[in-house]
Amino acid sequence: MKLALYLPNFRDHVTIKELEDLTDLAEELEFDSIWTLDRIIVPEASDRGEMQYPFGMMKEFPLQMPVSSGGKWFQGWPLIPWLAAKTEKCRIGMSITDTPYRSPGVFAAEIATIDHLSGGRVNVGVGAGWMPEEFAAASATDIFPRRHAHVRETIEICQGIWTNETFEYHGEFADFGPSGFGWEPVQKPHPPIFMSGLVNPEISAKRVAKYDLAGWIGIQDTPEDLSVWLQAIGEELDKLGAKSVDQLEVSSMLWFAITDEPTDQTRNGKLTNLLVGTQEQITTNLIELKQAGMTMPLIWPPFADVPTSKTLEDLRILNDEILPAVNAA
Repeated sequence: MKLALYLPNFRDHVTIKELEDLTDLAEELEFDSIWTLDRIIVPEASDRGEMQYPFGMMKEFPLQMPVSSGGKWFQGWPLIPWLAAKTEKCRIGMSITDTPYRSPGVFAAEIATIDHLSGGRVNVGVGAGWMPEEFAAASATDIFPRRHAHVRETIEICQGIWTNETFEYHGEFADFGPSGFGWEPVQKPHPPIFMSGLVNPEISAKRVAKYDLAGWIGIQDTPEDLSVWLQAIGEELDKLGAKSVDQLEVSSMLWFAITDEPTDQTRNGKLTNLLVGTQEQITTNLIELKQAGMTMPLIWPPFADVPTSKTLEDLRILNDEILPAVNAA
């Protein structure tokens, strides 16, 4: 198992200095990667618990975001070239880029440039998005009913632009003749693509198989749920005669804080305290997640109440003491 940092650019109050300190530590500890979060808005309706859907359309979450509409946070995408300049070893990416908010051709070309800026260290996470209010703010309301098709076209356009000197595409969301887009990415055949897919394993498996994707990213997955999910994906991949599920990088965004006193570990779906607990509790849960098939947890500092100085201390303990015990188990 290897570690990735989910940089907390989305929280009630965060500063560039805090993001810089966390990035420097992840680089020092040689984490596999650093990821940012894609969040365009927090609707005022969220403050009242009146959003149209819960986070990710997952029933465990309330109709409310964990950050207030008046929060002071940063957009994830502009941080990617900043991370390219700030780091030399860690891979970088955004989890998950909601493709309907971006033009596929522009997105593909910008990724290629950033791959050069980083020396070939970009991961590409793609997903459909889930918040109608955010689609409206991104001038993409009309795409919401067809957002999954937009993801498919984005992947096809990215792979086409990245692997051809000139490329043309004629689809629902993009329609252009043979064109050059500048430098292809450093990574061959192209940067690894990760997808979310938090609800339907059949759809996830078909995308993984068709586009030979590199990894899957979930959120707050218990070992039991992860096993069920990966079994379903594996069965679909077998039907399609595609890659084995064992070839996937399997990640999950997991809230993280080391506590002095034990926390309630009762299984409560996405709300389970998987990586919020004592050092011993976190070690046990990571061992179980590893056995279930997780290869790279995305370590997600809390949204509020835990100072970054505490998170920096916790990350050192996680890397220096917990991870060796997990990998030795």
